[in-house]
Amino acid sequence: MNSSYIEKNIFLYYSTDMERRTEHKTIKAITITASMGALIIVMGLTHIGFIPWFSGASITIMQIPVILAALIAGKYSGLGTGLIFGIFSLIQAAIAPIGPLDPFFVNPLVSILPRCLMGLCAFFCFAFFNKFPKFPKIVNYAISGLFASLVNTCLVLLMLVVFKAIDFKMFIAIFIANGLLEAAASAVITTIVMTLITMPKKKSKFSDA
Repeated sequence: MNSSYIEKNIFLYYSTDMERRTEHKTIKAITITASMGALIIVMGLTHIGFIPWFSGASITIMQIPVILAALIAGKYSGLGTGLIFGIFSLIQAAIAPIGPLDPFFVNPLVSILPRCLMGLCAFFCFAFFNKFPKFPKIVNYAISGLFASLVNTCLVLLMLVVFKAIDFKMFIAIFIANGLLEAAASAVITTIVMTLITMPKKKSKFSDA
């Protein structure tokens, strides 16, 4: 058996293995994106994605599935889930507006762009801190959830300022009253969910029987 034959078989083995892994990643990303996208729609339609706050305002947690998708399945899943969130926000604002600012969310720059960038920010923030082996994962989850939520809030409010829906005083007021709490909720819930998902599974005492 010559060396070229062995090298060819090794190459074929690794090529097939890489293709298999790529296919698995793609299937995982599609599944997570579809699942988290469906969750966003259910949360929006049933209003369980909105926590009542003072003066008729509400704290949204609908950004959390986008963040989770990015952390679990990667940047494309985060981007795709963010796109679903954005399109849902746009459609809801168009057919069932409930607040004075809703008409501005018919603009994709207000409703879609910030949600898509939020998913990417969650992924890249998580990937950055993952480069440091000693950096605690639990802290990384919290930071990624916090940062992504703040990016979403700031971009939405900035677009509303650009299109003259609000001024900078209202930007600051909404950011403090809603944005910071939404970011804190994102950090806590993301940390809890990701910790539960990545927790090593205990072996059943019957598994070796």
